Amino acid sequence: MLSSPPAAAPPIREPRHAPVAHVTRGGLVEGVHYGSVVVLGTDGEVRFELGDTEAACYPRSALKPLQAVAMVRAGLPLDGDLLSLAMGSHSGEERHLAGTRRILALAGLTEDDLRNVPDLPYGQAVRDAWVREGRPPSRLAQNCSGKHAAMLYLCTLNGWPLQTYLDPAHPLQTAIAEAVEELTGQRIAHVTVDGCGTPLFAVSLQGIARAAARIATAVPGSPEFRVADALRGHPEMASGTGRDVAELMRAVPGLLAKDGFEGVQTAALPDGRAVAVKIADGANRARVPVAAAALALAGVDARLLTPFAGDPATGGGRPVGGVRPVAALDPSALPSPA
Repeated sequence: MLSSPPAAAPPIREPRHAPVAHVTRGGLVEGVHYGSVVVLGTDGEVRFELGDTEAACYPRSALKPLQAVAMVRAGLPLDGDLLSLAMGSHSGEERHLAGTRRILALAGLTEDDLRNVPDLPYGQAVRDAWVREGRPPSRLAQNCSGKHAAMLYLCTLNGWPLQTYLDPAHPLQTAIAEAVEELTGQRIAHVTVDGCGTPLFAVSLQGIARAAARIATAVPGSPEFRVADALRGHPEMASGTGRDVAELMRAVPGLLAKDGFEGVQTAALPDGRAVAVKIADGANRARVPVAAAALALAGVDARLLTPFAGDPATGGGRPVGGVRPVAALDPSALPSPA
């Protein structure tokens, strides 16, 4: 834990994003994705940054590992696949639905007790099958249902109110806010509501990268370690079959990674190196290769990152370009160590 109070909240302003990826076709730049990138070294210091990494931003679902740490600290007894699901943005596969039901059963609750927004499954293949079968949107299928089930379970264990568990003033949410400030090392700049209905806290990219590093480097037996161990051991429970964030954790030994809507990505290694990415227009097609480039800047073997270099643009059925990180994200952009 931090030994000093959190620093001041990051400034709220229009982010000063910079070009982070080019969309090329036939050798010309057809489009530009703007965003921000930060890379931290093992000492927690910024080794590289591009864009605006100090402004307040919403981590979206990249906040979920921090929420999970807060819940474990408050007594959530989940581990392994169910703890991974508790920080998941899952695809709505049967294993995700079954896992959420298991958590609810531990609490003596049912799907009707969830307060997330009913939705179709997030995974495209699962969603297509769901629609073909004529199934309506449900709270269970919504990609944050595992987190909501875990929140309800913790409330039953602590005797906290169930109906108001999404209220920012609820004991659960105040505990989460305290953990977010501690792990990021800064005050929360703003509070709003995420898509699923839970409170969403604005911090900076540097802050969320620091938090990822603290979780990834946690000592065995700590709540942070339990969270990291669950996510590393069961990445598909927090995402789904074929999802890029799960494949990235499988590809890079020891990596802890979490994505979020609107083009957010965090990743951290057991030695404390960490990255955070925000794509201004929220495009996943830029998030994945930019996150891979950031990890290469952090020193990850580029050969491990080749599958995440970006999909090609095709013309007449053949590759003619693609989405590629800007030259500033080449590892040669880093200064040589002193």
